[in-house]
Amino acid sequence: MQKKTIARAVTTATLALALAAAAPLAASAHVPVSPNQAAAGSYATLTFKVPTESATASTVKIEIDLPTDTPFGSVSYQPVAGWTTNVVTSTLATPVTTDDGTITEAPTQITYTADAGGGIAPGQFQQFVLSAGPVPDTGSVMFPVHQTYSDGTVADWVDPTPASGVEPQNPAPTLYINDAPPTEASSVPGSTGSAGVTAGPVATDVAGSGSGSGSGSDGGSAGSGSGSGEVASQGSTTTAAATTGSADAVAIGVGIGGLALGAIALIVAVLALTRSRGRATVPVAAQPDDSKGPAGE
Repeated sequence: MQKKTIARAVTTATLALALAAAAPLAASAHVPVSPNQAAAGSYATLTFKVPTESATASTVKIEIDLPTDTPFGSVSYQPVAGWTTNVVTSTLATPVTTDDGTITEAPTQITYTADAGGGIAPGQFQQFVLSAGPVPDTGSVMFPVHQTYSDGTVADWVDPTPASGVEPQNPAPTLYINDAPPTEASSVPGSTGSAGVTAGPVATDVAGSGSGSGSGSDGGSAGSGSGSGEVASQGSTTTAAATTGSADAVAIGVGIGGLALGAIALIVAVLALTRSRGRATVPVAAQPDDSKGPAGE
């Protein structure tokens, strides 16, 4: 009975601590793109932040799908140490007419593959930076992401985020162009919300220096060389920071709750162990020996 009580208490404590450790990761786990707004016709520098959710496997491959109905004419990437990058250029099923002419082929996917023995370890994240443009004149574009782990499992970040802003289970990174981003995040305490941010296109290019490789429809082939840097305006940065701050606040709150539950379970385990030991050491009163008969016989 004593062993069962101790085992039950220890099991409860272990589960509670596991919940505390996993809660912050589960609350904030997704692949966002920053900035999440850009101006039509511009070239935007887009950063995809990829965290590893698994506690036992590393992220070893990332595939980012690019839009084909409203394609980017050119895409280049910032090299990532320990990763091999491949830009896939495909012939479009339906040619797209733009101000620069008719586009018949465009970059449709970028694949990052980790070197042998590398990848994004549990508890870590990696940023993947792209330069894409001209940004199509449309409401928004999604970038479905496929995240492959070293154990063979794949996480598909492909779900569209509705106008209500309620985040789906596996949201796809989305760049808002003519449409304003959803404002659901503004209801979370600590978020600045949309009141202080001007909706609409805000990300623009600023002349700068940087290196990168990529593929574009204007050249028709992959190439490498120097690329221009782009800087998001303060409005876009504020929006991204507010959204990130809201997610972090929720994750921290859930984590604190999990830690508190774990602490309570540990206290219960200690009390159960102490009481069990106390009962085991209670002396047993001596019983009279009736075989000797009444005193004096």
